[in-house]
Amino acid sequence: MSRARRGELEDSMQDIQLLLEQYGGWLVFANVLVEQAGLPVPAYPMLIAAGALGGAGGWAVPWLAATAACLLADTLWYVAGRRYGSRLLGVICKMSLSQDSCIRQTQRLYLRIGVRALLVCKFLPGAGALSTVMAGLTGTAYRRFLLYDLVGSLIWVGSALLLGGLFHNVVNDVLEILGTYGAMGLGVLAAVLALYILARFLRRRILLRSLRVIPRLSVDELMQWRQDGRSPLVFDVRPEAVRDEQRIPGAIAVDLKAPLPELDPNALESDIVVYCACPNEVSAALLASRLRAAGYPNTWALRGGYEAWAEHKRAAPAQGA
Repeated sequence: MSRARRGELEDSMQDIQLLLEQYGGWLVFANVLVEQAGLPVPAYPMLIAAGALGGAGGWAVPWLAATAACLLADTLWYVAGRRYGSRLLGVICKMSLSQDSCIRQTQRLYLRIGVRALLVCKFLPGAGALSTVMAGLTGTAYRRFLLYDLVGSLIWVGSALLLGGLFHNVVNDVLEILGTYGAMGLGVLAAVLALYILARFLRRRILLRSLRVIPRLSVDELMQWRQDGRSPLVFDVRPEAVRDEQRIPGAIAVDLKAPLPELDPNALESDIVVYCACPNEVSAALLASRLRAAGYPNTWALRGGYEAWAEHKRAAPAQGA
């Protein structure tokens, strides 16, 4: 590398280091807070840069700032989870490229290991906010939640700072590459990211199209059936914690990944309605598809899922008034 190039590199390093020295704490705090709030603005690279440029002796400020941002954002998600419950999970997962599995996988992780999920959830894409919402939804005591969230945040932030410190020399190489091939490198990264998003989007569209053959039943139609004395079997495929919160009266809990429930042979001609808490009724449609393939043709997915039912029940008293 030429002396002029080395000089430019050193100037860039000094500018970044000066920026982190002057505003490092606030920059790290803002970056982490925005990411933990659910926006797609990664904070891990900033933490690695802070660890690389600050050295072990300069980790205190970014470590404390990032941890404080995590605790603030996670506390807000926790409170929102306690207040809004499963509705909030649906809102969060609408921003996911895997909406149908987003809620299910995070809830399964939390139900399997409990509040300890907070120790690792920040390392799993999309699981941070969902896990803190689950903590509030399941009624985890705030002190217990705060303890595990604090430890998990310290581990997550510390791992990034440690990586930056261990690979301090790599920062020079990265800056050199960006200086030489910056536009091309960013273009390649953007293309790879675009292809990944496109592949996930197409995969999801194919799944949704394959499930369009499953008929949907509206809540009004289900209510009319019950008023007419037509009593369908109702299956709830939501995870356990959400089912325990509230469910449609008479609904039978079913695990989506478990074998099909054993039904009376006389139920082959019975009406079956399946509902979930995911966008586009994907989980409900998946179970309905399996039931239809098993010989139960009169199977529907409830349009709008449990939220549509809950909204109908909330609107009923107002209409009666």
